[in-house]
Parts: sequence; C-alpha cells; structure tokens
Amino acid sequence: MSVPDYMQCAEDHQTLLVVVQPVGIVSEENFFRIYRRISSVSQISVRDSQRVLYIRYRHHYPPENNEWGEFQTHRKVVGLITITDCFSPRDWPQTFEKFHVQKEIYGATLYDSRLFVFGLQGEVAEQPRTDVAFYPNYDDCDTVEKRIEDFIESLFIVLESKRLDRATDKSGDKIPLLCVPFEKKDFVGLDTDSRHYKKRCQGRMRKHVGDLCLQAGMLQDSLVHYHMSVELLRSVNDFLWLGAALEGLCSASVIYHYPGGTGGKNGARRFQGSLFPAEAANRHRPGALTTNGINPDTSAEIGRAKNCLSPEDIIEKYKEAISYYSKYKNAGVIELEACVKAVRVLAIQKRSMEASEFLQNAVYINLRQLSEEEKIQRYSILSELYELIGFHRKSAFFKRVAAMQCVAPSIAEPGWRACYKLLLETLPGYSLSLDPKDFSKGTHRGWAAVQMRLLHELVYASRRMGNPALSVRHLSFLLQTMLDFLSDQEKKDVTQSLENYTSKCPGTMELLTLPDGLTLPPVPFTKLPIVRHVKLLNLPASLRPQKMKSLLGQNMSTKSPFIYSPIIAHSRGEERSKKIDFQWVQGDVCEVQLMVYNPMPFELRVENMGLLTSGVEFESLPAALSLPAESGLYPVTLVGVPRTTGTITVNGYHTTVFGVFSDCLLDNLPGIKSSGSTVEVVPALPRLQMSTSLPRSAHSLQPSSGDEISSNVSVQLYNGETQQLIIKLENVGMEPLEKLEVTSKILTTKEKLYGDFLSWKLEEILAQFPLQPGKIATFTMNIKVKLDFSCQENLLQDLSDDGISVSGFPLSSPFRQVVRSRVDSKPTNPPESSKVGDASHVKTLEAILNFKYSGGPGHVEGYYRNLSLGLHVEVEPSVFFTRVSTLPATSTRQCHLLLDVFNSTEHELTISAQGNEELILHASECQRMAIQVDKFNFESFPESPGEKGQFANSKQLEEERQEARGLEISSKLDIHWKIPSLRRRGEASVEGLLNQLVLEHLQLAPLQWVLSEHLSKKAKVEGEGLNIVIVSSKERDVLVDGQLCDCGAAASCRVGDPVRLEVRLTNRSPRSVGPFALTVVPFQDHQNGVHNDDLRHAVSFVGSSTFYLQAVQPAGESACLGALLFLYAGDFFLNIRFHEDSVSKDLPPSWFCLPSVHVCAQEVQA
Repeated sequence: MSVPDYMQCAEDHQTLLVVVQPVGIVSEENFFRIYRRISSVSQISVRDSQRVLYIRYRHHYPPENNEWGEFQTHRKVVGLITITDCFSPRDWPQTFEKFHVQKEIYGATLYDSRLFVFGLQGEVAEQPRTDVAFYPNYDDCDTVEKRIEDFIESLFIVLESKRLDRATDKSGDKIPLLCVPFEKKDFVGLDTDSRHYKKRCQGRMRKHVGDLCLQAGMLQDSLVHYHMSVELLRSVNDFLWLGAALEGLCSASVIYHYPGGTGGKNGARRFQGSLFPAEAANRHRPGALTTNGINPDTSAEIGRAKNCLSPEDIIEKYKEAISYYSKYKNAGVIELEACVKAVRVLAIQKRSMEASEFLQNAVYINLRQLSEEEKIQRYSILSELYELIGFHRKSAFFKRVAAMQCVAPSIAEPGWRACYKLLLETLPGYSLSLDPKDFSKGTHRGWAAVQMRLLHELVYASRRMGNPALSVRHLSFLLQTMLDFLSDQEKKDVTQSLENYTSKCPGTMELLTLPDGLTLPPVPFTKLPIVRHVKLLNLPASLRPQKMKSLLGQNMSTKSPFIYSPIIAHSRGEERSKKIDFQWVQGDVCEVQLMVYNPMPFELRVENMGLLTSGVEFESLPAALSLPAESGLYPVTLVGVPRTTGTITVNGYHTTVFGVFSDCLLDNLPGIKSSGSTVEVVPALPRLQMSTSLPRSAHSLQPSSGDEISSNVSVQLYNGETQQLIIKLENVGMEPLEKLEVTSKILTTKEKLYGDFLSWKLEEILAQFPLQPGKIATFTMNIKVKLDFSCQENLLQDLSDDGISVSGFPLSSPFRQVVRSRVDSKPTNPPESSKVGDASHVKTLEAILNFKYSGGPGHVEGYYRNLSLGLHVEVEPSVFFTRVSTLPATSTRQCHLLLDVFNSTEHELTISAQGNEELILHASECQRMAIQVDKFNFESFPESPGEKGQFANSKQLEEERQEARGLEISSKLDIHWKIPSLRRRGEASVEGLLNQLVLEHLQLAPLQWVLSEHLSKKAKVEGEGLNIVIVSSKERDVLVDGQLCDCGAAASCRVGDPVRLEVRLTNRSPRSVGPFALTVVPFQDHQNGVHNDDLRHAVSFVGSSTFYLQAVQPAGESACLGALLFLYAGDFFLNIRFHEDSVSKDLPPSWFCLPSVHVCAQEVQA
C-alpha cells in the first residue's frame, strides 16, 4: 500500500468497500448528486436475520490498495457502481464497453457491480437487466436507493458464501497461504509440507475468516477466529499477520464497547435512527439469538464477553500490533492507519497523553515520497486528530504546516486561498481570534511571538490572494493587539507596511465577509494613541446655562408621585453616575478633553479625530494632531456643535491613523477614567461678547463662591475720585437678546467704603431690546471710590481753648505711615488695629458685575446666562483730614468746623467746600481750613431702615445712626479736591471722622426756644416790633418780623416804648423736660473785651426779670411773658441765663444755649 486512508477508524473493519465512479463525461454536480443518494444507503438489515450489513463508499480508491484485500478484507473493493450519461442508442455499446473496462480494474475482488445510465430511452432502456439501470434524467430516478439495497443484498450473498466456504474445516484440503504483495517473492521455494508453514497458513486463514465474519455481522464468531489466529501466528512468529489479527481483535472489541463509533460524525452517522447493530442491541437481553439467527443460546453472550477485550486491553493490543507493523518497511501505511484508529479510540476514552504518543509515532512513520497534496492531507489529518484529543496548539502547528505546504516552492500554482483558509483555522489553537475585543480583557493569552508570526503570514497570504482590504485588516489587527510585544524597529516596519497598503486601499470600520461566510470584525486603533481619561468640559463661565429658580425647586422629579421609591433608586443611581450635572447649549461649541499618549517610538500623526455621539444631532468638528515620540499624557480637546436639544451621550471618538479609519468606543477602552458621558442639551440662548473702556487686568479675581469671572478690568483712582466705565455688549449668537438684569457684588475688603461704589441706569440699554444678532448695546457705569480720609498724625499746633467751646481729637488712619514719612512729627504708639504692613499705601477694591441675560428658545424654557466682569480698582490716597475740631459761631445755630487737611499726593492740589474759595496745598503740605456750618437737627432725621430690627443690639444701632449723621454732614459740606496738573478731581468726605463729642457740637438742641419782643400797640402798627425765633429744625433760620435775618443783625426800637418779652419752649426730644427758671440780663459790649452788666439806670423791667417754665412733655409747648423799658438810646444785648438749680444735670449744656438779642434803642424823633 502506498496511499494511506487517514479517515479510517476501527469500525471500518466491519464494512464492505464499494467504489462509485463516473464513466465517460459526467458533470461533477450530477455525479455527486447521485453519489450522495447512493452513500445514504450505508447499512441494511439482512433478511431473515438480525445481522446488519455496513457499506463504506469511496468515489476514488487506488487500485494498488486493493491488492491488500487478502490482508484486511475491508480494504478490498467488493462492489462497483458506475454512473454515466448516454443520450443515443448508438453510444450505448461504447458506454457499456467502458463499464467493463472499469470493472477489470477491480475485477479480481469484485462481488458485484452496477451501471446507472442517465438520458437513454427507447428499446435499449426497456430491456430488463440486473446490472444496468436506465433513467431518463437525473430528476426522474426515484428507484436509486431501492436498487442500491438490492445491490447490497447481492453483495451479502457472495460474502456469506465465501465466509461459509472459508470457515468450513476441510482437513483433507490444503489450506492456501494468504500473502501481501511484497511477500510473494519471499515464499518462493519454501517447504509447504512443514508444520511451521501449515500453522502459518492456518493462522492467516483464521484471521481472514475473522474479517469475513466481522463484515457479515457475526461479531462473536469474529472474536473467536481472531483469538485462534493470534495463538497460531504468535507460535510461528508471523508478526505482520499477527499484528493484523491483533488489530482485528481490537476492532471487534471496539465495535462491541462503542456502538456509537469512534470516527466522529462519520462513525456516528452509521447508527442514526433505530438501525443499531443487532449484536449491540441485544447483548444485554437473556436468550438473545446468535449471530446466525438460528440457535438461540444464552451462552453466546457469555462467550462474547469473554472473548472481547477490555478498553485497557484494546490499547495494549493496538500498541503490540503497531510494534509488529513497524518491523516491515512496506507496512508503513498499515502502521499509520493503525495509529490513527488507536488515537480515535483513546479520544473516546479521554486518554489524551497516550493518544499523543500514538500520534507522535505516526508523525515519524516514513512513507514513500508523498506528493504535495498527500502531504497537505497528512498534516491536516494530524491536526484534526490533535484537536480531537484536546492538543489545540499542536493541532494548530500541523495545520499551519499544511498551510505552508499549500504554497511550497515546488508547486507550480500555489494555493494561496487554501493556505489562507488553513491559517485561519489555526487561530484558536494559538489563542488568537479575529475580534480585537477579546484582547482588551485581562492578561494576554498565548505566545505573542508565534501569534505575530501567524498574523504576518495571514497578511502575506491575503495579499497574494489579491485582497488588499484583508491585508489591511490583518495588519491593523497585528498592530492593535501585539503593540506591546513589538520592538521599536518592528513597530516602524509594520506601520510603514500598513501605510503602503492603505495608500491603495484605506482601512474602514466595515465588516469583511469571506467567501466561506466568515466575517472579520473591524479593528479600531484604541492604542494609537492610547486614551487614559475622558472628560466632558463645561461651557465657559459666560456661556453656561442656568435654570431660573421655581417655587417647587429644580430637584423635584415628576416621574413618580413618591418622594423616594426603592424600586427605581438603583436605576436612578446608575443614571446619575453617567449623567453630568451641567448642560450644553444647542448651537454652541462644546468640548471634550482626552488625555492621550503616544506609545510609538516616532511621531504619531492623528488625522480626522472627532467625537462619536448619540441622542441628538451633533456636528463633530474633526481635529488633527501630532504627538511626539513616546509622549507622556497629552491633553487633546475635541469639539462639536449640538444641533438639537435632548440628552446627548458621548460614545467615543473616531481617528484616522496610518490610513486606517477607527471608531473607538469608550466602553471598549481598558483602564479608562471618565467622569460621565451623558449631558443634557438645552435650547439655544443668545451669546454676549463684552468690551469695556478700561484696560484688561492682570489680576484674576477669585471669589469665595467659586464663580468664574469672564473678564477682568482694572483702573487706578485717587480716593474720592469717580470714573465712568463704558461697557459694550455685542450679541454674537444667533438668538435675539430679550432680557437683561445687572447686579454687582463687592468682594470682602478690610477697607471701609462710603457711598455707592458702583451705580448705573438700565433705562438707556433696555430701550434697545430685543437686541438682534450682530447688534451692540452700550452700558454706562460710574465707579466712585470713597475710603476713609482720616489720619492719626497731628501736623499742626492744637487750637487754643478760648474758654467757649473747643473740641479737637487725633484721627486713627491706615495712612499714618504716609504722613510720618513726609512730615517730621513726634512718634506715637497707635493701636494695633491702625497699623498697616503694606508700604505701597495703595488700597485695592474688587467687585464683580453680573449680567444676567436670556432670549430665544432658551428663555421660553426658563434658562439664562450670566456674564461676569471682574473690576480691580487700585485706590491711591488723595487728601487726609489729620484733625477735626469745632468752634462756636456768633449764632447758637451755627458753628465753625476746623479741618487739618494733608495733601498725600505728589502733585499740587486744591480743595474747597460749600462754595468757599479754593485752598491750595502743595505736595505733602498740611493746612487748616475752617468751614462755617449750620447746626443739624439730627433728631428730625427719618428713621433708617436698618433701625427697624436689622441690628441686634443698641451698639450697632448707634453706629448706624452715627454713619447716617456723618453722611448728612458730608453732603452739606460738599468738600471737593482737584489736581490741575493731572486733570483729576474728586470728593473728600468726613464720614467716619466725627466722634460723638463733635457731633454734639454740630447738633441743634432738641429743645426749641422762641424769644419774642413786642413794642407797644402803636409801634406794632408801625411795624417796629421785634420777633426773634430760634428753631432747632432743619431750616435753622432766625426770623425778625417774619423776615429772614442774620443772627448778628440788630433790631431797632424807640426809647421809652415798652417792649413785651415772650419765651416759648417746644420740646421735640423723646423725654419730658423742666421746669426751668430763666433770668434776662441786659449788658453792653464796648468792643474792647469789656461788658457792662450794670444797666439798672438804662434798662427797666416791668415786673420780674426772671421767667418760669413748667415741665414740658414730648412734643409739648410752654411759654412765659415779661416786659422791659429802654431809658436811654444805645446798643443793648439781652443775655438769657438758666438758674443752675433748675437745669437737669443729665441733659447736655448745648440744649440750653439761648441766643443773645441785639437791640438798638433810638431817640424819639420830634
């Protein structure tokens, strides 16, 4: 034998070999169409018997193998079926002749033959023949299976006759010696009468009869004959036939133990349905019929079990038989097939290691020079057998060898498609799959070096097949999955090859379907570059949408009527983990940041990198980047514009690297960190761009609330200066601006700020609404800085106390160091709170201006945007008030406020108050300015809003009242400064400088005194009467006969006319006052510092000079009357004094200051 049958299995020993071949020209399709129908009749039950006959069909069988039919009868062709086309009776003789020629090839061993003729009709076809069947066509041939069954029955008749003929013991006849082809020349000249020779003949014949019994369905008899043959052949050392007897014994035992067969699908096919072997079906039934179906004998079952080998003995006998075969060079095919049969049995027994030993032996069996096709078949079968016993990597190795054999240099036309198909089948054995997802989970499986070699071979095979798309897909797979195992040079070589392939056929994300139906999934380059972190970025602070607050709140869910539902709590938790708590806006550019790095040893160019999204219509704006070699984490920002509203999910990104387009999904990226991938897109909103008249600031404001500032501007002002800020708001979006609200917030500062720091009016800008896209609105704001103007240093000599009313005090100020550095002064020790550490003396004010605006569809849905402007103001000192004091004026309703003013600038400065002349101050110069002011009726001020409950204690309430009084005084003083050289001007405020003592001197007494003098009735009629009214009110006026008059002006009267004097008290304080006793003392002032109080001869009182006032309740009045008479002409003054015992000690003295009345007595005209 020269051609091994690798598909053989142990149960093939019980089959009859039938060859089916075409005669003449028959199409392959028609031939195999009939062949499949013929081969479906693979077993039949013998009539009147429980035996089953098994048939093995082959459409090609080497005639030289038929020569070994005596050695093992299942190798002998006992039946021939030919198929031919014949359409004309003239061709029939020639066709029938070809049939006879075909029979002659296997004529020595054939039991019977059949010829199936298709297409011939007429007289020839109507002639009845047993060996020929005529059919009009391939469709009208319903009796094919029936004719095959008849044909098999004829084979059984011949088989049974031969078995009976050989099995009959004819002691008188000489038993012939059965030989294999290569033995015939060795037995020439042997002594045929020797005992040794006769035993050899008997042993071989017993073995031959055993084969016939096994084919005839007589399992028990075959076992008996095999045992007898083994004993006879072992005694004469006939090793070749002894091996065959042992193999027959093993085959019969395998058929008994494994009725399902050992040949996999082919073996199992024989026993489908109810046609199981009768021997196996009845082996456990008592009283079962014997194999010949004649004598029922229960001892048959017992004898069969005794003669049958155990599963372990089967393998031992196989080993022994193979060892005998190995002694003969010409029995290599027999040895090889025996190894294959043993492996199939061991596979069923789950004894993989022993099976591998048989296979290893089969590998080294030296056969004749095999053709390339036979080598491919041999390696493929070895691969299948290794796969059968679970040696997957070994199986893949031999299949790969078979693949390489398909394209051996000796083959004129290499079979690259067959090579590629075999290489694909090796992938599972090397722990490879064509799905890149299998390589993103866990550690790498398999030998990377072998896997890379196999992938390279797949790339080369697909290229030689003329399929560049397949080459690109496999090379992309190699680069993606084996990147960690490639050397730097290999990475360069692979990428260069990939670029060459993609220049002709770019890589895509489409499924590639092979002709055999296998699909290759796409290979996205998730490692080129490698992404480690994905973060959806919030919009800039000025573009972030915010929801207007509703009464129910924004966190209320309308999906369930319950506050908490445990059923859906888990699912909501998962949604929250993926959904981000900010929103994107329809039509605005949105950003996603990726942290990537380049693992390649060279610069990596990534083109067409964009986002993959779902949920809303999204316009991705691709980007191109170049990453340096082996870079660290590198931030990449991908942008896009959502065109509709809803919930958008960022699923991944797409790239083009080395000509391969990749869709990389975040779920498939290993080790990636993400803060969420789902965000809500709200309706479109207008977009404002702001520009200001002030320069941008290098200082970035950091509010404690964490809010981000859109823009920052800065300005430098002197204390008290006002700057106008012009803001231009341009609508650069696509929606109209319909609503605008402006608010401001001053950041926490240690400096005391007086007045309105920021002020504006919205009427002008709101008149331009709605502001269409592309339009600009102008907004004007006033920046007014008023910090503390006080200073602690005494730079001028203290005022001398003239004994009347003097109040002076030093002021505490953070600008103390400024004054000391410019003017020599006596060192003092200020309190810690007044010390400063900043030598620059420049104070900083910071504020945030918020523009809350909305419009378009977003406004309808209740969304708005907030544009913030950070304002950084550096305040330099202008003037300081180093000392404040008061002096009384000639009128009790007025006083003089003395201010020591210091110019802290480096320029000449002028200062003025209440329209007074300007006071010029040189740099670092200090001067005193006096301002005559009307006293204030603080008790008449309206109640401050803060006094209604905002302040927790009386101290805070008093501080608030004091600030209100300081604001009123400062507004009345109207102090302004100006720096001519810089054309800068501003205000100076005394707020915060005035303590309680100064405020008392500036305050009108709460007690209102009215002093009236009336002349006689005649004089009154003439209009010469005198009426002086002193009112502690906001007007602070002196009325003489109802006319506004200066307090220093003199009233005229005539000598000798009586003058009535009335003193009236109105109590506007919140408490009851009195009673009081007052004495009117007239005197004359000689204008030399001497007062003459002894006027008893010049002035006479009508009645008493002392007035008495009863107690007066709050808002009540009390009055007393008197009269006096001027006896001489001259200037007289009336001074009203309170009795000390009548003045309440707990009331301030300033409450009892009554005016001195100047009266000019004139002689009566004749």
